[in-house]
Amino acid sequence: MQKVLCFGELLLRLSPDTEGSWISSNNMPVHIGGAELNVATALARWKASSAFCTAIPDNYLSKQITGYLAQNNIDTTPIQFCGSRIGLYYLPQGLDVKNAGVIYDRAGSSFATLKPRTINWNNVLEGVGWFHFSAICPALSQEAADVCLEAMEAASKKNIFISVDLNYRSKLWQYGKQPHEVMPQLAKFCNLIMGNVWAAQTMLGIPVDPALVNKDQKDLYLQQARQTSEEITRRYSRCSTVANTFRFDHTGAIRYYTTLYHDGQWYVSRQYDTNKVIDKVGSGDCFMAGLIYGHLRQWDAQQIIEFATAAAFKKLFIKGDATTSSVEEIRSQYA
Repeated sequence: MQKVLCFGELLLRLSPDTEGSWISSNNMPVHIGGAELNVATALARWKASSAFCTAIPDNYLSKQITGYLAQNNIDTTPIQFCGSRIGLYYLPQGLDVKNAGVIYDRAGSSFATLKPRTINWNNVLEGVGWFHFSAICPALSQEAADVCLEAMEAASKKNIFISVDLNYRSKLWQYGKQPHEVMPQLAKFCNLIMGNVWAAQTMLGIPVDPALVNKDQKDLYLQQARQTSEEITRRYSRCSTVANTFRFDHTGAIRYYTTLYHDGQWYVSRQYDTNKVIDKVGSGDCFMAGLIYGHLRQWDAQQIIEFATAAAFKKLFIKGDATTSSVEEIRSQYA
């Protein structure tokens, strides 16, 4: 299979309990993650050729982390050692990164201060067939957005397949630019765009019926997803595939399903429901990894969307940022 290079910020997630007992116990779980690293980790676990490019300081902590990634079969040679700190975020156990409880401590991190012409993209992209990033990268700083554009241009010149996850984090984008001012110029390079209809509205300016969320009807959500997908492929000629996820929390229960618009054809996954979740972080990243894996395996579109959806749903019951499920465990959910 082709080598997949994931580009983004490596983060440490600190997870205090909601009661604050971590203070007296002197104990707080720490997870290594970040949206793009979660994708790389899943792909490596599924025995796909996976590499990760980020920027972290040159110190013993970084060496320990890169050693751990290498042990998990992730190619760490593209990692840039520069700057002075690793980005952090705090998220109380059981909450979602989209929740108001998330606290970011990423300003001035090695990745956020990465400057254009720092990375030798010709070397980093050698042997790469797929390049993946997320909208979190250009949300950090103008410099990070410029580096993303630089990477898009370099990957495009090498005819590398490019995917993006339209992750929207409202607490980011603090440097004077709005997502719709930055993301369209990056999306024009992408062959696969993943997100949801509201992210596409915020990031790419594609309108959504404002009353949609109040109607809460699956058929209307699916109709909007198809319209959004068609509009994305109309605006961005390189994009042949658009995926949308729908995860709704209703009185403690979660309803989850997804869609795929591929080469002009429309596909909808089965729906999953649960009233118990262990960790919501990384579910969307696992979905993205599932899309990539299915494409690399040359599965048909319905197989791809079913695998990616099952992988994402199964991640909800796994503590930590990345999945620990095997391909066989995931496929057993819908086989």
